[in-house]
Amino acid sequence: MPDADRSLVAADRLRERLAAIEPLVALHPERVVVVRAPGRVNLMGDHTDYNDGLALPAAIDLEIRIALVPTDDRRVDLVLDASGQHATFDLDAIGGKRGTFVDYIAGTAWAMQEAGVATRGFRGLLASSLPTGASLSSSAALELASAWALSPAPGPSIDPVDLARICQRAENAYVGVNCGLLDQFSSACGRADRAVLLDCRTLAHEEVRLPLHDHALVVCHSGSPRRLESSEYNARRAQCERAVETLAGRGYPVRALRDVTPEMLVPIRAILDEETYRRCEHVVLEDERVVATIAALEAGDLDAVGRLFAESHASLRDLYEVSSPELDALVEIATDVDGVVAARMTGGGFGGCTVNIVRRDAVESLSEAIRTRYPERTGLTPRVFVVEPADGAGLVA
Repeated sequence: MPDADRSLVAADRLRERLAAIEPLVALHPERVVVVRAPGRVNLMGDHTDYNDGLALPAAIDLEIRIALVPTDDRRVDLVLDASGQHATFDLDAIGGKRGTFVDYIAGTAWAMQEAGVATRGFRGLLASSLPTGASLSSSAALELASAWALSPAPGPSIDPVDLARICQRAENAYVGVNCGLLDQFSSACGRADRAVLLDCRTLAHEEVRLPLHDHALVVCHSGSPRRLESSEYNARRAQCERAVETLAGRGYPVRALRDVTPEMLVPIRAILDEETYRRCEHVVLEDERVVATIAALEAGDLDAVGRLFAESHASLRDLYEVSSPELDALVEIATDVDGVVAARMTGGGFGGCTVNIVRRDAVESLSEAIRTRYPERTGLTPRVFVVEPADGAGLVA
């Protein structure tokens, strides 16, 4: 199976690589620490988070790791292990965004300081098993790993949800992507062996056990990268917000699309333009699908989960219009494979990945089908990852 890309750089090996490029390590080897933050798949509830809705993400064991030695000079120096690319900035003069990966680290530092959270300088080396632009929240993982790297030992002294909100602010106000909290929450608050239900209005959350003894989570990367900064992601959010303003102006008691019930969809259709109505219909019914998916998982009814995944993908494709021909091809190929019980796109869309629930004895069959049939249909090279639910960001022993 072609998931060799997912292998993590072991903490000891990462320390060795840092020692090779950073003289401070030789002087203070005992001070080197390694922090990590996971990516995520969203099992149900895409584009509901910024509408105050429900989502069911799972942090996964594809992650970002930073080996670092802390300093007292208020400077951050970071090297990418894969490319050798180097970036630096001063914590007391962060400045504006630069258009490179360092924006996520600098933005996190800026947001932490704005929130009154202590920061420190460091010299570090960053390694990742997360493919970028794949709808697996590599940017959120980088923000959470950076928050741990920037924090005085033994790590951030605030609640993980509050830390996630700080990292969300970094992406909203500094990087310029108007995302909801889902990705940062997932990377901060994930749990091994479980998904986590998030109420994006109240921030209440609870663990949901996944039936993964005989089944696996399989992520299929389309080879078509997703860039939210240049996509219509912000436009979708603006449509939802304008819909709420219109409905509130007509006397409907709504603060977000979370407040629109399925029964309200018929009367509001005459109020909204057709495209905006389709966006609303997706969000309202996607919230319903989150609740139904949890009930099906708890009952062990994977046939129902499969139907809900199919409904969600069709809604994201036809109503919210954030799927792509490549994502649709991955779902269609997967659903033709015996032993694949559920398949849908995951994340923001406009490229990226699908998430699949697959019988463990059918994983190789799925992988082979994707390897052979997908390039014929798209001309792109896919990647297949078998992933496990993982704990949220923290220190690596």
